[in-house]
Amino acid sequence: MKIESERLEDYLAADAIIDHHHPLIRETADRLSPTGGTEVDVIRSMFHFVRDDIAHTVDAADSRVTLMASEVLRERVGLCYAKAHLLAALLRGQGIPTGFCYQRIGVLHGLNAVYLAGLDRWIRLDPRGNKNGADAHFCLEGERLAWTLDPARGEIDFPTVYTAPSSAVVETLSSAKPGSAWYEGILPHAP
Repeated sequence: MKIESERLEDYLAADAIIDHHHPLIRETADRLSPTGGTEVDVIRSMFHFVRDDIAHTVDAADSRVTLMASEVLRERVGLCYAKAHLLAALLRGQGIPTGFCYQRIGVLHGLNAVYLAGLDRWIRLDPRGNKNGADAHFCLEGERLAWTLDPARGEIDFPTVYTAPSSAVVETLSSAKPGSAWYEGILPHAP
């Protein structure tokens, strides 16, 4: 992995999309943080919540478009990018540096990288949700992302840990109109 910024505080920032100061985000992050839990316990709890309790738009055949972390949490649905926005907001709100990573699997796929201070290293987590062939897990020993890439099919793992969501993702979700299968044909191919 290559980090975009050497400054960990850049991976803690709040903005219009990663709105970790929103009351719903704060309340949920506090509720999900295990009492007396370690940094790893907090990360694992929030990862499992986003992966398992927030529906993926395609899996749920949901017509809603979500972008901002608080919106994803309120609506309980989002594409991979939106779910990554929520996980970042929950973790950043607890002081855990979290960035954004991307893969191209036909279209752009979004996930997170989280800095583990206790281990002084980054790990990638994929909160997409385990449906339709996806199989992501919380793992410290090696990555267990939703998809295994096939370079022969042109699938690419972009190595950078970004401080903010991709502008292509933000523009796409900001301009999308809710409706049946609204995401078909409009998702970006590169960060």
